[in-house]
Amino acid sequence: MKIYDISQEVFGCQVYPGDPEPKRKTLCSIENGDACNLTSFSMCAHNGTHIDAPFHFINEGKTVDKMGLEPFVGLAYVAEHKGIVSGDDAKKIIEKARAQNEEASKRILLKGDLEVSLEAARVFASSQILLLGNESQTVGPKDAPMAVHLELLGKGIVLLEGIRLEKVPEGVYFLNAAPLNLAGADGSPCRALLVSTDK
Repeated sequence: MKIYDISQEVFGCQVYPGDPEPKRKTLCSIENGDACNLTSFSMCAHNGTHIDAPFHFINEGKTVDKMGLEPFVGLAYVAEHKGIVSGDDAKKIIEKARAQNEEASKRILLKGDLEVSLEAARVFASSQILLLGNESQTVGPKDAPMAVHLELLGKGIVLLEGIRLEKVPEGVYFLNAAPLNLAGADGSPCRALLVSTDK
C-alpha cells in the first residue's frame, strides 16, 4: 500500500490573491519555562489545500457541515492534462475514468497546469460527479472563476483545490479529503491523501 500526501503545508502554502495568509502564534513554550508547547493559528478557509462548499458562491447552498462525507472519501480517478480543459477533454476524462472504475469516476482529480473551461464544467456537472479536484488555488480561469464555480457548485459538486499531484501517476486511488466540521462555513482546509489501490 502506498499513501500519497497531496496536501500543501499550511504555513508555507499558496494563497489566492487577496486572501489572508495563515499565521501561527506561540502561546506557551517549554523553552521559556512553560509546562507545554501550545500554538494558536488563524487562516482563511480557502488557504492551501481546501474544499469549496456550494455556500462559497451560492447563498442558499450547503455549508461544509451540511455536505456529508461521501463526496470527500472514496475511490477517485487522477487524470493528467495541460492547458485548457475543453468540453471534449472533460468527456474523454470521464469516459477513461468510467472504463477504469465506475465508482472512481465520481471523484475526478485533475493533475497538471490546467484551467477548467465553462464547457468542461458543464460536462462534469452533467456527469453526476461528487467532487472535482485541481492543483490550482481556484477552479476555472484565475481572473474570472465565478462562472465555473457556479456551474459546479450549483449542482452540489464539491471542489477540492490546491492539491499536489506531481508524484501521483494517473489511475484509480482511494481518496480521503475530509474537511474540518465547520458549521456555517463556505470552505475548509483539509489534509488530502490518496491510497494506491494496487495490491
